[in-house]
Amino acid sequence: MAPTTDHLVGLLLGAEEDWPTTFEALARRLGVLTAPDGGRHTLTTERLTIEPFNLRDRARHELVIDRLAHWYYHPREWLKKVALMDDVYLLNSPFTFQSMEKHSAYCALMRLGMNVPETVLVPYKHPVDNARWAYTSARYNRGFDLEQVAEPLGYPLYMKPFDGGGWRGVSQVRDRADLHRSYDDSGEMLMHLQSSVPDYEHFARSLTIGPETMVMKFRPEEPMHERYAVSHGFLSEETGRETIAISQTVNAFFRWEFNSCEMLVKDGVVYPIDYANACPDVAVTSLHYYFPWAMKALLRWTAYCVVTGRTPRSQVDTGPWFEVADDPALDYQGKLAAYQALADDYFEAERYREFCESALTHVDEMVLEWIDGPDFATLLHSTIQQTYPPQEWERFEAHFGGLLGMWVSDERRVRGSDPATS
Repeated sequence: MAPTTDHLVGLLLGAEEDWPTTFEALARRLGVLTAPDGGRHTLTTERLTIEPFNLRDRARHELVIDRLAHWYYHPREWLKKVALMDDVYLLNSPFTFQSMEKHSAYCALMRLGMNVPETVLVPYKHPVDNARWAYTSARYNRGFDLEQVAEPLGYPLYMKPFDGGGWRGVSQVRDRADLHRSYDDSGEMLMHLQSSVPDYEHFARSLTIGPETMVMKFRPEEPMHERYAVSHGFLSEETGRETIAISQTVNAFFRWEFNSCEMLVKDGVVYPIDYANACPDVAVTSLHYYFPWAMKALLRWTAYCVVTGRTPRSQVDTGPWFEVADDPALDYQGKLAAYQALADDYFEAERYREFCESALTHVDEMVLEWIDGPDFATLLHSTIQQTYPPQEWERFEAHFGGLLGMWVSDERRVRGSDPATS
């Protein structure tokens, strides 16, 4: 019998417990995986700690799922070190997430021909503390009329930080008074003004992990536990394909492999408005019905990357994408198809599907058993008690229990294991 190779996966976490506990439990249950070449493999997970590190120390981990470094600089620099020196696979590149924030993402997608709403970057209201600013500002900053800048964008519009982050600092600007109030409140944040898409029909939020994408109906006006609506087929088939193509284009272009995108849909036009989320929401109290899918996709992509020895690529290569963007022979749909082909190539989509069909056939049933089992029920109960006040525990037990119970029923029906149909 061939020897078994164990692959150590590091989890770099903040305050999360729900999805890491689920991921760890599922990784333990994976057992021995047989690769297409006959090799035997197992996965082990480890939560990373933050401590001094020598730049020449060799990393023990093959892959790291990062949920912290977008705001905690010490682990971000560790990730850069292990990527550059030790070839550790990172699901999201700290190099591009540090430099290619929402502003750069807007620019890139505009260059690729996407329908990004009109966007203007305005100078700081109160620049960050720097002794040289006063001189530079007095000599080089041009005065501007904020109202004249905003007028062509139309009201209502949105003001939001150029680098984004958890809806921080986002405000709807309904009129001139709102405009000045929001700008005054922006303080030391560098802000975009962006046109809105009034009376849009759908707000779609997609979560992409590797080559897999789930597009969900999103309701930003609702409290977090109700924002993701369980709504199958809320987009037309053509529009659904476009949202997937945009999502996977963003990720493949920037070398992001665990990211969410937000898009508005109106009159058949898809408007990307937010697509740089270094720490996409995967909390069970947010995703609920879609949480098991996210865990399956994350587990499958992680296993694929380490078992097949996928080569990490952390730097952006704009050439192939801009060749498509600048091709006068291609219309929008032609470009989308070409971008999807580039994304499929980056994510090795065909090879990935073949790997899942040969080495991971048991994952669907395994996740179903876990979600429908006592350990997950205990985790969900604990998460609710840690998240909500005691007077709301019973309500949320019923809310999330019902949604995840619906997923279990739907999954059993799809897999032909529904007792009611047997």
